[in-house]
Amino acid sequence: MTRIAEILRNGQPDTIVTIKGWVRTKREQKSFTFVEVTDGSSMNGLQAVINADLANYETEIKRLSTGASLEVTGKLVPSPGKGQRIEMQAESFTVYGESDPETYPLQKKRHSFEFLRDISHLRSRTNTLSAVFRVRNACSAAIHDFFQERGFLWVHTPILTASDCEGAGEMFTVTRFDLDNLPQQTGKVDYTQDFFGKPTYLTVSGQLEAEIMSMAFSDVYTFGPTFRAENSNTSRHLAEFWMVEPEMAFCDLKGDMDLAESFLKYVFKYVMEKCPDDMEFFNKRIDDSVLDTAENIINNEFARVTYTEAIDLLIKSNKKFEYPVEWGLDMQSEHERYLAEELFKKPTIVTNYPTEIKAFYMRLDDGEKTVSAMDVLAPKIGEIIGGSQREERLDVLERRLKEAHLDPAAYWWYLDLRRYGTVPHAGFGLGFERLVQFMTGMTNIRDVIPFPRTPLNVEF
Repeated sequence: MTRIAEILRNGQPDTIVTIKGWVRTKREQKSFTFVEVTDGSSMNGLQAVINADLANYETEIKRLSTGASLEVTGKLVPSPGKGQRIEMQAESFTVYGESDPETYPLQKKRHSFEFLRDISHLRSRTNTLSAVFRVRNACSAAIHDFFQERGFLWVHTPILTASDCEGAGEMFTVTRFDLDNLPQQTGKVDYTQDFFGKPTYLTVSGQLEAEIMSMAFSDVYTFGPTFRAENSNTSRHLAEFWMVEPEMAFCDLKGDMDLAESFLKYVFKYVMEKCPDDMEFFNKRIDDSVLDTAENIINNEFARVTYTEAIDLLIKSNKKFEYPVEWGLDMQSEHERYLAEELFKKPTIVTNYPTEIKAFYMRLDDGEKTVSAMDVLAPKIGEIIGGSQREERLDVLERRLKEAHLDPAAYWWYLDLRRYGTVPHAGFGLGFERLVQFMTGMTNIRDVIPFPRTPLNVEF
């Protein structure tokens, strides 16, 4: 069997090939039938011309309709059709599975993304979603290549955790308890009787464990699923999503920013080279700025401003924002997008945020009003990467934990990293789905992950 993408790229006339896939379209003529077959490897399918003189033509051709699966063997020939270099003259074909045209929900017309989310078991067969998931695959490969080429160690951090990395409290609880019969002690749930003997959650981040590994291997990264129990039914939120989180020992905030910028440039360049047809499709059908955005990322240096400078620029813009602009408040998506889209017109790195609005593990700057944090803001998306230099000073970290109302005793192992050979270190987190959104122009994050998990939705 030969993948259709390979045939469309390199297939030569008079070559005999076998393809297996699903029918995208079928057009019956008097003495032959055109069948476009797709196997998911390419934006375009391969047209097979099936002649009526084949032995099983009469019995089998009627079984073919959109969505049916089949195998076709035949000779590649130059195609007289417009927009296609090559097609197949079928010599034999076998139908694997029929598809009832009366009930098959994917017809040759545009379907809304909302409708397609209700049939996630079939939506990957559409042009748009198949292109999304090919780009998603290329992004994944690029991420691994980027870090592996630079000597990073890929580490698998736990999904089950007893710690809240972000201090947000919006975590899914994991338990073996019978929820209709919870053990109680002094009026509260007695977690000592649960599987792990303490409250346990699905992780929101692998960062803290990645820091552990970076103290032995210097440069590491995680790439895996994370979870957030935020009851937010918007186009920007998922309950289950993937995160990329590098951690670098002997690294400061500038090194962190430099890596984040190089990382995004590398991934965009990789995808443009590996998925040109898919990116052209997104530019034509979804967002006509997709290709310009990619070129902007690849060929321009990112803008860099401090949070204080960014707030001044937002105030001086005289633009009316829905949310207030004031030093000490976290920037909202509209502020971030203004900076990246309208003011700098390219990705923008904002640094040194107020201490009160950032996590406990971020290094305090001199004066302690700000921390050595950085966010990479992308046009149309807002924040796509968040990172910082980590707090390596034991006494300061202990104080920051207490200020965040977190028990230092629960983070004894994290504090040990500062007791035994502490070093300056830094890292960042990238929401993988937001990267795919940014790259493809898709407006809803639920359409860049195969099976979205959102409030009241855990189908498939």
